[in-house]
Amino acid sequence: MAKHLLLIGGGHAHMVTLANLHTFVEKGYNVTVIQPSEYHYYSGMGPGMLGGTYHPDDIRFATRKVVEDKGGTFVLGKALTIDPDKQEVTVDSQDLPIPYDVLSCNAGSYVPKTKIVAETQEIFTAKPIEALLDAQKKIVALSRDKEVKVAVVGGGPSAVEIAGNVHQLAGERCEKKVTVYLFAGQKLMKKQGSRISDLAKADLLKKGVNIIEGVYAKEIGNGKVVLENGDSYDADVIFPCVGVKPNDIFTRSGLPTGPDGGLLTNKYLQSVKYNNIFGGGDCIYFEPQPLDKVGVYAVRENPVLYHNLMATLDETSLEEFHPGGKYLLIYNLGSGIGVFSKWIVTFAGKLAFTIKNYIDKKFIDEFQAIEK
Repeated sequence: MAKHLLLIGGGHAHMVTLANLHTFVEKGYNVTVIQPSEYHYYSGMGPGMLGGTYHPDDIRFATRKVVEDKGGTFVLGKALTIDPDKQEVTVDSQDLPIPYDVLSCNAGSYVPKTKIVAETQEIFTAKPIEALLDAQKKIVALSRDKEVKVAVVGGGPSAVEIAGNVHQLAGERCEKKVTVYLFAGQKLMKKQGSRISDLAKADLLKKGVNIIEGVYAKEIGNGKVVLENGDSYDADVIFPCVGVKPNDIFTRSGLPTGPDGGLLTNKYLQSVKYNNIFGGGDCIYFEPQPLDKVGVYAVRENPVLYHNLMATLDETSLEEFHPGGKYLLIYNLGSGIGVFSKWIVTFAGKLAFTIKNYIDKKFIDEFQAIEK
Protein backbone atom coordinates (compact mmCIF):
# COMPACT_ATOMS: atom_id res chain seq x y z
CA MET A 1 0.00 0.00 0.00
CA ALA A 2 1.25 3.51 -0.85
CA LYS A 3 2.58 5.61 1.99
CA HIS A 4 0.31 8.42 3.16
CA LEU A 5 1.40 11.99 3.96
CA LEU A 6 -1.16 13.86 6.05
CA LEU A 7 -1.01 17.64 6.55
CA ILE A 8 -2.98 19.44 9.25
CA GLY A 9 -3.42 22.99 7.97
CA GLY A 10 -2.35 24.75 4.79
CA GLY A 11 -0.70 27.70 6.50
CA HIS A 12 2.55 29.60 6.02
CA ALA A 13 4.88 26.73 6.97
CA HIS A 14 3.21 24.37 4.47
CA MET A 15 3.27 26.71 1.47
CA VAL A 16 6.32 25.17 -0.23
CA THR A 17 5.02 21.67 0.46
CA LEU A 18 1.66 22.57 -1.11
CA ALA A 19 3.34 24.21 -4.09
CA ASN A 20 5.29 20.97 -4.64
CA LEU A 21 2.56 18.56 -3.60
CA HIS A 22 2.64 16.97 -7.06
CA THR A 23 6.19 15.74 -6.37
CA PHE A 24 4.84 13.47 -3.63
CA VAL A 25 2.04 12.21 -5.87
CA GLU A 26 4.47 11.54 -8.74
CA LYS A 27 6.48 9.28 -6.42
CA GLY A 28 3.36 7.27 -5.63
CA TYR A 29 2.61 8.76 -2.21
CA ASN A 30 -0.92 9.69 -1.17
CA VAL A 31 -1.38 13.18 0.26
CA THR A 32 -4.31 14.50 2.32
CA VAL A 33 -4.72 18.03 3.71
CA ILE A 34 -7.13 18.81 6.56
CA GLN A 35 -8.28 22.40 7.03
CA PRO A 36 -11.43 24.02 8.52
CA SER A 37 -11.74 26.38 5.55
CA GLU A 38 -11.21 25.94 1.82
CA TYR A 39 -8.94 29.00 2.02
CA HIS A 40 -5.95 30.01 4.09
CA TYR A 41 -5.80 33.72 4.94
CA TYR A 42 -2.45 35.50 5.23
CA SER A 43 -2.42 36.88 8.76
CA GLY A 44 0.05 39.66 7.93
CA MET A 45 -2.59 41.33 5.77
CA GLY A 46 -5.57 40.60 8.02
CA PRO A 47 -5.72 44.02 9.72
CA GLY A 48 -5.49 45.62 6.27
CA MET A 49 -8.54 43.61 5.21
CA LEU A 50 -10.36 44.85 8.32
CA GLY A 51 -9.54 48.45 7.43
CA GLY A 52 -10.59 48.03 3.81
CA THR A 53 -7.17 48.27 2.16
CA TYR A 54 -7.48 44.69 0.92
CA HIS A 55 -10.35 42.56 -0.35
CA PRO A 56 -10.57 39.00 1.06
CA ASP A 57 -9.48 37.60 -2.32
CA ASP A 58 -6.29 39.68 -2.05
CA ILE A 59 -5.06 37.96 1.09
CA ARG A 60 -6.03 34.32 0.82
CA PHE A 61 -4.83 31.11 -0.81
CA ALA A 62 -7.22 28.62 -2.39
CA THR A 63 -5.93 25.61 -0.44
CA ARG A 64 -8.58 23.16 -1.58
CA LYS A 65 -8.12 24.00 -5.25
CA VAL A 66 -4.32 23.67 -5.06
CA VAL A 67 -4.49 20.33 -3.23
CA GLU A 68 -7.01 18.80 -5.60
CA ASP A 69 -5.37 20.20 -8.75
CA LYS A 70 -2.06 18.65 -7.72
CA GLY A 71 -3.52 15.22 -7.08
CA GLY A 72 -4.10 15.33 -3.33
CA THR A 73 -7.21 14.90 -1.21
CA PHE A 74 -8.70 17.85 0.68
CA VAL A 75 -10.75 17.27 3.84
CA LEU A 76 -12.85 20.18 5.06
CA GLY A 77 -12.91 19.97 8.85
CA LYS A 78 -11.08 20.56 12.10
CA ALA A 79 -8.48 18.07 13.28
CA LEU A 80 -9.38 17.12 16.86
CA THR A 81 -6.86 14.56 18.11
CA ILE A 82 -3.70 12.74 17.01
CA ASP A 83 -3.07 9.12 17.98
CA PRO A 84 0.67 8.66 17.41
CA ASP A 85 0.58 4.93 18.15
CA LYS A 86 -2.25 4.07 15.77
CA GLN A 87 -0.97 6.79 13.42
CA GLU A 88 -4.32 8.43 12.79
CA VAL A 89 -6.07 11.77 13.20
CA THR A 90 -9.70 12.32 14.16
CA VAL A 91 -11.58 15.09 12.34
CA ASP A 92 -14.89 16.64 13.34
CA SER A 93 -16.38 16.20 9.86
CA GLN A 94 -15.36 12.55 9.40
CA ASP A 95 -16.90 9.41 10.86
CA LEU A 96 -13.60 7.53 10.81
CA PRO A 97 -10.07 8.68 11.73
CA ILE A 98 -7.65 9.46 8.88
CA PRO A 99 -4.53 7.26 8.90
CA TYR A 100 -1.03 8.49 8.09
CA ASP A 101 2.52 7.28 7.66
CA VAL A 102 3.98 10.80 7.97
CA LEU A 103 2.15 13.69 9.63
CA SER A 104 2.95 17.41 9.43
CA CYS A 105 1.20 19.98 11.61
CA ASN A 106 0.71 23.62 10.70
CA ALA A 107 -2.33 23.90 12.92
CA GLY A 108 -1.85 27.54 13.87
CA SER A 109 -2.72 29.33 17.08
CA TYR A 110 -5.67 30.88 18.85
CA VAL A 111 -6.43 33.87 21.07
CA PRO A 112 -6.98 32.77 24.69
CA LYS A 113 -10.41 33.55 26.11
CA THR A 114 -9.45 33.71 29.77
CA LYS A 115 -10.84 37.22 30.29
CA ILE A 116 -14.05 36.62 28.33
CA VAL A 117 -16.93 36.14 30.76
CA ALA A 118 -19.63 35.77 28.12
CA GLU A 119 -19.38 34.54 24.52
CA THR A 120 -21.52 37.35 23.16
CA GLN A 121 -21.90 38.44 19.54
CA GLU A 122 -19.88 41.64 19.87
CA ILE A 123 -16.60 39.76 20.50
CA PHE A 124 -14.25 39.13 17.57
CA THR A 125 -10.83 37.55 17.95
CA ALA A 126 -8.05 38.18 15.42
CA LYS A 127 -7.86 34.45 14.68
CA PRO A 128 -9.24 32.95 12.55
CA ILE A 129 -8.53 35.85 10.17
CA GLU A 130 -12.00 35.49 8.64
CA ALA A 131 -13.40 36.85 11.92
CA LEU A 132 -11.93 40.26 11.07
CA LEU A 133 -14.12 40.38 7.97
CA ASP A 134 -17.18 39.59 10.10
CA ALA A 135 -16.16 42.38 12.49
CA GLN A 136 -15.78 44.81 9.60
CA LYS A 137 -19.30 44.06 8.37
CA LYS A 138 -20.74 44.48 11.86
CA ILE A 139 -19.07 47.84 12.50
CA VAL A 140 -20.24 49.21 9.15
CA ALA A 141 -23.78 47.91 9.70
CA LEU A 142 -24.04 49.36 13.21
CA SER A 143 -22.78 52.74 12.03
CA ARG A 144 -25.77 53.15 9.75
CA ASP A 145 -28.02 53.62 12.76
CA LYS A 146 -25.88 54.96 15.60
CA GLU A 147 -22.45 56.00 16.81
CA VAL A 148 -20.31 52.94 17.48
CA LYS A 149 -17.90 52.18 20.32
CA VAL A 150 -15.09 49.73 19.56
CA ALA A 151 -12.83 48.32 22.27
CA VAL A 152 -9.47 46.71 21.53
CA VAL A 153 -8.03 44.83 24.50
CA GLY A 154 -4.28 44.29 24.44
CA GLY A 155 -1.10 46.27 24.05
CA GLY A 156 0.83 44.27 21.44
CA PRO A 157 1.19 44.46 17.65
CA SER A 158 -2.17 42.83 16.89
CA ALA A 159 -4.02 45.33 19.09
CA VAL A 160 -2.21 48.29 17.59
CA GLU A 161 -2.87 47.17 14.02
CA ILE A 162 -6.54 46.47 14.67
CA ALA A 163 -7.11 49.81 16.41
CA GLY A 164 -5.45 51.72 13.57
CA ASN A 165 -7.36 49.85 10.89
CA VAL A 166 -10.71 50.27 12.64
CA HIS A 167 -9.99 54.00 12.51
CA GLN A 168 -9.36 53.70 8.76
CA LEU A 169 -12.59 51.74 8.31
CA ALA A 170 -14.51 54.36 10.27
CA GLY A 171 -13.25 57.16 8.06
CA GLU A 172 -13.84 55.42 4.77
CA ARG A 173 -16.99 53.32 5.16
CA CYS A 174 -18.89 54.16 8.33
CA GLU A 175 -21.82 56.59 8.28
CA LYS A 176 -21.73 57.70 11.91
CA LYS A 177 -18.90 58.30 14.36
CA VAL A 178 -16.82 55.34 15.54
CA THR A 179 -14.94 55.77 18.82
CA VAL A 180 -11.99 53.44 19.37
CA TYR A 181 -10.67 52.53 22.82
CA LEU A 182 -7.36 50.70 23.13
CA PHE A 183 -6.83 49.07 26.53
CA ALA A 184 -3.08 48.55 26.39
CA GLY A 185 -2.32 47.08 29.82
CA GLN A 186 0.83 48.39 31.46
CA LYS A 187 2.21 50.07 28.33
CA LEU A 188 1.50 50.09 24.61
CA MET A 189 3.96 47.87 22.65
CA LYS A 190 6.03 47.34 25.79
CA LYS A 191 7.85 44.25 24.46
CA GLN A 192 8.74 46.00 21.21
CA GLY A 193 10.76 48.75 22.90
CA SER A 194 10.29 52.43 23.67
CA ARG A 195 11.01 53.75 20.16
CA ILE A 196 8.36 51.59 18.47
CA SER A 197 5.98 52.22 21.36
CA ASP A 198 6.36 56.00 21.08
CA LEU A 199 5.87 56.04 17.30
CA ALA A 200 2.80 53.81 17.39
CA LYS A 201 1.27 55.73 20.27
CA ALA A 202 1.83 59.10 18.61
CA ASP A 203 0.15 57.98 15.39
CA LEU A 204 -2.86 56.41 17.11
CA LEU A 205 -3.38 59.42 19.38
CA LYS A 206 -3.22 61.69 16.34
CA LYS A 207 -5.99 59.61 14.79
CA GLY A 208 -8.15 60.00 17.88
CA VAL A 209 -7.76 56.51 19.33
CA ASN A 210 -8.29 56.57 23.11
CA ILE A 211 -5.34 54.73 24.67
CA ILE A 212 -5.70 53.53 28.28
CA GLU A 213 -2.42 52.41 29.87
CA GLY A 214 -1.35 51.45 33.38
CA VAL A 215 -4.21 49.05 34.06
CA TYR A 216 -5.24 45.65 32.70
CA ALA A 217 -8.66 44.45 31.61
CA LYS A 218 -10.32 42.14 34.12
CA GLU A 219 -13.44 41.02 32.25
CA ILE A 220 -14.70 41.14 28.67
CA GLY A 221 -18.26 40.44 27.54
CA ASN A 222 -21.90 41.48 27.72
CA GLY A 223 -21.07 44.68 25.86
CA LYS A 224 -18.50 45.84 28.39
CA VAL A 225 -14.81 45.93 29.20
CA VAL A 226 -14.20 46.00 32.97
CA LEU A 227 -10.74 47.00 34.14
CA GLU A 228 -8.91 45.80 37.25
CA ASN A 229 -9.35 49.23 38.85
CA GLY A 230 -13.13 48.89 38.56
CA ASP A 231 -13.64 51.23 35.61
CA SER A 232 -16.11 49.96 33.04
CA TYR A 233 -16.49 50.88 29.35
CA ASP A 234 -19.43 50.06 27.10
CA ALA A 235 -18.56 48.62 23.70
CA ASP A 236 -20.55 47.59 20.65
CA VAL A 237 -17.63 45.58 19.25
CA ILE A 238 -14.74 44.10 21.24
CA PHE A 239 -11.45 42.71 19.95
CA PRO A 240 -9.52 40.63 22.52
CA CYS A 241 -5.85 40.84 21.44
CA VAL A 242 -4.11 39.27 24.41
CA GLY A 243 -1.53 37.18 22.59
CA VAL A 244 -1.82 33.75 21.01
CA LYS A 245 -1.30 30.16 22.09
CA PRO A 246 -0.57 27.11 19.92
CA ASN A 247 -3.48 24.95 18.83
CA ASP A 248 -4.36 22.71 21.78
CA ILE A 249 -4.58 19.52 19.69
CA PHE A 250 -1.18 18.42 21.01
CA THR A 251 -2.06 18.67 24.69
CA ARG A 252 -5.38 16.93 24.01
CA SER A 253 -3.51 14.15 22.26
CA GLY A 254 -0.85 13.67 24.93
CA LEU A 255 2.05 14.50 22.61
CA PRO A 256 5.25 16.04 24.05
CA THR A 257 4.81 19.82 24.17
CA GLY A 258 6.75 22.90 25.15
CA PRO A 259 5.72 25.17 28.04
CA ASP A 260 3.27 27.00 25.77
CA GLY A 261 1.52 23.81 24.66
CA GLY A 262 3.08 23.74 21.20
CA LEU A 263 4.33 20.52 19.61
CA LEU A 264 7.85 20.03 20.98
CA THR A 265 10.18 19.68 17.99
CA ASN A 266 13.90 19.09 17.53
CA LYS A 267 16.32 20.69 15.08
CA TYR A 268 14.62 18.88 12.18
CA LEU A 269 11.16 20.33 13.02
CA GLN A 270 10.37 16.77 14.09
CA SER A 271 8.56 15.63 17.23
CA VAL A 272 11.08 14.82 19.94
CA LYS A 273 9.32 11.48 20.50
CA TYR A 274 7.73 10.45 17.22
CA ASN A 275 10.01 10.57 14.20
CA ASN A 276 7.15 10.57 11.68
CA ILE A 277 5.47 13.70 13.10
CA PHE A 278 6.65 17.18 12.05
CA GLY A 279 5.38 20.72 12.48
CA GLY A 280 5.94 24.39 11.76
CA GLY A 281 4.61 27.86 12.43
CA ASP A 282 2.82 29.05 15.57
CA CYS A 283 1.79 25.55 16.64
CA ILE A 284 5.29 24.28 17.49
CA TYR A 285 7.79 24.86 20.27
CA PHE A 286 11.27 24.65 18.73
CA GLU A 287 13.35 23.04 21.46
CA PRO A 288 16.83 24.22 20.32
CA GLN A 289 15.80 27.89 20.36
CA PRO A 290 12.29 29.05 21.38
CA LEU A 291 10.91 31.27 18.61
CA ASP A 292 8.65 34.33 18.61
CA LYS A 293 5.15 33.82 17.21
CA VAL A 294 5.83 35.70 13.99
CA GLY A 295 5.21 34.62 10.42
CA VAL A 296 8.82 35.02 9.34
CA TYR A 297 9.81 31.79 11.09
CA ALA A 298 7.04 29.84 9.37
CA VAL A 299 8.27 31.18 6.03
CA ARG A 300 11.86 30.20 6.86
CA GLU A 301 10.73 26.72 7.93
CA ASN A 302 9.05 26.04 4.56
CA PRO A 303 11.91 24.50 2.54
CA VAL A 304 13.23 22.46 5.48
CA LEU A 305 9.79 21.06 6.28
CA TYR A 306 9.21 20.12 2.63
CA HIS A 307 12.61 18.44 2.43
CA ASN A 308 12.16 16.50 5.67
CA LEU A 309 8.67 15.26 4.83
CA MET A 310 9.91 13.90 1.53
CA ALA A 311 13.07 12.52 3.15
CA THR A 312 11.05 10.66 5.78
CA LEU A 313 8.85 9.07 3.13
CA ASP A 314 11.92 8.26 1.01
CA GLU A 315 13.89 7.11 4.07
CA THR A 316 16.80 9.49 3.37
CA SER A 317 18.65 12.11 5.44
CA LEU A 318 16.93 14.98 7.21
CA GLU A 319 17.94 18.64 7.06
CA GLU A 320 18.39 20.88 10.11
CA PHE A 321 16.38 24.06 10.52
CA HIS A 322 18.37 27.18 11.35
CA PRO A 323 16.07 30.05 12.44
CA GLY A 324 18.37 32.77 11.09
CA GLY A 325 19.12 36.19 12.49
CA LYS A 326 17.25 39.40 13.15
CA TYR A 327 14.04 39.79 11.19
CA LEU A 328 12.27 42.82 9.79
CA LEU A 329 9.20 44.13 11.61
CA ILE A 330 6.66 46.44 9.98
CA TYR A 331 3.33 47.25 11.60
CA ASN A 332 0.29 48.45 9.63
CA LEU A 333 -1.34 51.28 11.58
CA GLY A 334 -4.00 51.93 8.96
CA SER A 335 -4.56 54.82 6.54
CA GLY A 336 -1.32 54.03 4.72
CA ILE A 337 0.91 54.50 7.79
CA GLY A 338 3.32 51.94 9.15
CA VAL A 339 6.11 51.51 11.68
CA PHE A 340 9.34 49.96 10.36
CA SER A 341 12.02 48.40 12.56
CA LYS A 342 15.17 46.38 11.91
CA TRP A 343 18.41 46.55 13.89
CA ILE A 344 18.92 50.24 14.77
CA VAL A 345 16.63 51.59 12.05
CA THR A 346 13.13 52.47 13.27
CA PHE A 347 10.75 54.96 11.68
CA ALA A 348 7.07 55.59 11.03
CA GLY A 349 5.17 56.94 8.06
CA LYS A 350 3.89 56.15 4.58
CA LEU A 351 7.21 54.71 3.41
CA ALA A 352 7.05 52.06 6.13
CA PHE A 353 3.62 50.91 4.96
CA THR A 354 4.68 51.03 1.30
CA ILE A 355 7.54 48.64 2.08
CA LYS A 356 5.23 46.30 4.02
CA ASN A 357 2.64 46.36 1.27
CA TYR A 358 5.29 45.48 -1.34
CA ILE A 359 6.68 42.57 0.71
CA ASP A 360 3.25 41.19 1.59
CA LYS A 361 1.96 41.37 -1.98
CA LYS A 362 5.11 39.75 -3.33
CA PHE A 363 4.70 36.86 -0.87
CA ILE A 364 1.04 36.28 -1.56
CA ASP A 365 1.39 36.71 -5.35
CA GLU A 366 4.07 34.00 -5.37
CA PHE A 367 1.82 31.42 -3.75
CA GLN A 368 -1.44 32.54 -5.33
CA ALA A 369 0.30 31.81 -8.65
CA ILE A 370 0.24 28.08 -7.87
CA GLU A 371 -3.58 28.21 -7.93
CA LYS A 372 -3.54 28.97 -11.67
